[in-house]
Amino acid sequence: MKTLRISDDVHQKLTSLLGELMAQTSKMQTYQDAIKAMLTQSVILPPELLAQVENFINEKKHLGYTTKEEFFRDAARWRLRFLGDEYKYVEVRKDMYEKLEHAMKEMELPFLGVSDFIDQQIKSALEKYSEWQEQRIEHEKRSQKRR
Repeated sequence: MKTLRISDDVHQKLTSLLGELMAQTSKMQTYQDAIKAMLTQSVILPPELLAQVENFINEKKHLGYTTKEEFFRDAARWRLRFLGDEYKYVEVRKDMYEKLEHAMKEMELPFLGVSDFIDQQIKSALEKYSEWQEQRIEHEKRSQKRR
């Protein structure tokens, strides 16, 4: 077995990682397990991106992120959902979204918010489409009977 000299800061981070590993696996873990996990489960990111994320976390504390790792886990989950097959995402300019949100409140429209408004518009359009399809089928049946 070889000895490795590490700083107090690195020791603290290893200990933290060790705690996370034990929480995930529900088993006792060693520093060797923590180092192995770091080597196999880590992703190396450009320093500029890490700095950008750290600044974002510090500037937007109200979003609840306390660590870079927490932010990246959330970002990866969101991206997987975004690229998955169950949902489609539509970009709306923030200023337009906020104006609509304000207008809906001021006009006391019966929607919970912009997302609810969009959902209702989609449902309404699909209902109208379904009715249109039924009418088209009926029209085609009548046309065939006349022939």
